[in-house]
Amino acid sequence: MRAVTWQGKRDVRVENVPDPKIQEPTDAVIRVTSTGLCGSDLHLYEVLTAFMTPGDILGHEPIGIVEEVGAGVPDLKAGDRVVVPFQIACGDCWMCLNGLPTQCETTQVAGEGMGAALFGYTRLYGAVPGAQAEYLRVPQAQFGPIKIPEGPPDDRFVYLSDVLPTAWQAVSYADVPEGGSVAVLGLGPIGDMACRVAQVRGAGQVFGVDLVPERLRRAKERGVETFDLRSFDSDKELVAAIRDRTDGRGPDAVIDAVGTEAHGSAAAKLAQQAVSILPRKIGAPLTERFSVDRLAALYTAIDLVRRGGTLSLVGVYGGMADPLPLLTLFDKQIQIRMGQANVRRWSDEIIPYLTDEDPLGVDDFATHRVPLDEAPHAYEMFQRKQEGAVKVLMKP
Repeated sequence: MRAVTWQGKRDVRVENVPDPKIQEPTDAVIRVTSTGLCGSDLHLYEVLTAFMTPGDILGHEPIGIVEEVGAGVPDLKAGDRVVVPFQIACGDCWMCLNGLPTQCETTQVAGEGMGAALFGYTRLYGAVPGAQAEYLRVPQAQFGPIKIPEGPPDDRFVYLSDVLPTAWQAVSYADVPEGGSVAVLGLGPIGDMACRVAQVRGAGQVFGVDLVPERLRRAKERGVETFDLRSFDSDKELVAAIRDRTDGRGPDAVIDAVGTEAHGSAAAKLAQQAVSILPRKIGAPLTERFSVDRLAALYTAIDLVRRGGTLSLVGVYGGMADPLPLLTLFDKQIQIRMGQANVRRWSDEIIPYLTDEDPLGVDDFATHRVPLDEAPHAYEMFQRKQEGAVKVLMKP
């Protein structure tokens, strides 16, 4: 089959690889009909190279048709149409039963000290072959895949794999009061969708912050009050402008949808780049333990949120030795929630919104739909924020 493989920093290629097969009774194999390119994939493209191996198959946002199921998968059959969540979870352990499939005790990558295995996402998360491919082996298929109806295009449901539950959890964790206010930092796919989810869930004011014109335009067209970072000389000016719209207090909640892709200090960016070119045995421990994240967005979120408010971190941060203003967090009584999205915890709540009325705008959410063989260009375009790319879907 054809699949998108990682070959090195900023080097992805579409190659012929062996077809996946049933290996365990709880496996399924699906034929992928659409697969997304996620902002998290860019971390593998640029930052987390020390944890990658040439030939790793990328991707974790698939929708497709079941081709084959193992004997331990009673509720799926060949021909079923399914969305596959990005994490691999059993559905039966204590963590899964308590709404935390990203911490699944059956698939935890204990050797790396990490949570549940993920599709296409480094040895830290199990080195499981990913979904930017013609076919995908799905472990724990007795729980993971979400059956969806025939008829509507893939765009209607494909975001159940990651974008929708991640945005939904971000808003849930933000705990925005009915009619309250929320600011979303970063209007990439997750931030854009988080704005939409906040609106349909009753937020009175939704503010969106970015510096990419296409992203700002998309959010503004859906009723988000947008703030262009390029219009402010400092973060303090941005914070003051949003506080002016919230009676001087700041929003009830702030969602950081930027993470380590933030436009932080040049020194921190240089440190990331230096680690990425070190030999693997040296670079991996440094990346995992001592990398300095570019924390500009998080610092802004802490400054911006009102006292007693909530920060919801959905952007990925990778370092473990990052300086945080703990005195400010304590003094302002800020609550912080974060983590990978627990897809199956939220999917049943989300599906009723995926109707023909399309209140979340999923049908035209993608800005680009390209053949799988154009993946190298898609990665470059998305990473450089070119050609108005906000969300890219690939068709095997």
